[in-house]
Amino acid sequence: MRILLVGAGGVGDAIAKIAARRSFYDHIVISDYDESRAQHTLDWIAQQHGPDIAGRFSTAQIDASKPEAVTAVAREHGATHVMNAVEPKFVESIFAGARAAGADYLDMAMSLSERHPERPYELTGVKLGDAQFAEADAWEAEGRLALVGMGVEPGMSDVFARYAVDHLFSEVDELGTRDGANLVVRDDEGNEIFAPSFSIWTTIEECLNPPVIWEEGRDWYTTEPFSEPEIFDFPEGIGPVECVNVEHEEVLLMPRWLKAKRVTFKYGLGEEFIGVLRTLNTLGLDSVEPLRVRSANGPVEVAPRDVVAAALPDPAQIGPRMTGKTCAGVWVTGTGTDGSPREVYLYHVSDNQWTMAEYNTQCVVWQTALNPVIALELLATGVWSGAGVRGPESFDAKPFLDLMALPVEDGGYGQAWGLEERTPTTE
Repeated sequence: MRILLVGAGGVGDAIAKIAARRSFYDHIVISDYDESRAQHTLDWIAQQHGPDIAGRFSTAQIDASKPEAVTAVAREHGATHVMNAVEPKFVESIFAGARAAGADYLDMAMSLSERHPERPYELTGVKLGDAQFAEADAWEAEGRLALVGMGVEPGMSDVFARYAVDHLFSEVDELGTRDGANLVVRDDEGNEIFAPSFSIWTTIEECLNPPVIWEEGRDWYTTEPFSEPEIFDFPEGIGPVECVNVEHEEVLLMPRWLKAKRVTFKYGLGEEFIGVLRTLNTLGLDSVEPLRVRSANGPVEVAPRDVVAAALPDPAQIGPRMTGKTCAGVWVTGTGTDGSPREVYLYHVSDNQWTMAEYNTQCVVWQTALNPVIALELLATGVWSGAGVRGPESFDAKPFLDLMALPVEDGGYGQAWGLEERTPTTE
């Protein structure tokens, strides 16, 4: 397996660092528009693991917005797999470039949605991933695999959902992805500051688009942003967090392969974060349409959302100022295999103190990066295989979760996951 890793930002950097401790691949090319970022990652690997491990990596410059550029770099390095680790606005170009190169493809976020032009808070328009699933037959005919949504959410959450359907329930009422954290970022004086732990570009896209819900007999439909607030109690000391509906890939993926009466995604944003997002939307600063702006060097065109992203702290650099944990998981309700009502939360918690100490990477991006590396290892060893455009829940979940939890000294990743039984709610 020869992997072209596209993007050396926070998640791409973490993917390379996690993979440096594994042996399932022949070579990884770390690529970025700014090749110095890729070199920075490679330098860290060399310093931590020595020249032999670093020799299994190289760097390249790439323009992810151009399919032909992705194809050219993939072919130059003989890539068998293209791992997309950049913002979702580049999904379609990298997806096309990988296919043209004859490589398999993985990403952690799918092609972007477009609102319904007349009833955006009732009906779906172009859904997340539609552009990719439209190419599914072609990928399958060519014997190539595009594994989409293979991060943490989507990704690990979809694996948890498949495990619950296969092993814990005879009938599922709801597959509800629930994400929450107690992370705090502080400035040099110790004051808490607003600093999103993930790409603000992606966060704006997810949180201000109409959330999608899937229901049996109704199919996919949309609601207002931040709808259906609920308090969800997260494990391992995180505690209760208010969660709201957010547009997310799980809702577009799970119903394609798993049987449930309802599929939702709710994110623990918090009052301050929701207020900031509402303000950005009111001011038009969430727009991706370029505006003509005066500058010292003359007029330039710039997208407001890109300005917001540039003004905020880089999520890849806030780790030393961050404390707390983040939790990703799926809350499942329905009928257990014994015929009784059952409610469980399957989850994984990532502690920033540990990820910084082990990988010099903040916990949110590290938790996201862990899952595509595990998936690549399962593909390399033939445990997972297939063709077409497929989500994580289309594969057997048990080998993934077993490898993830297996101690490092026994060849695993040493990342325990939890299964918390909860008292079924009665109506």
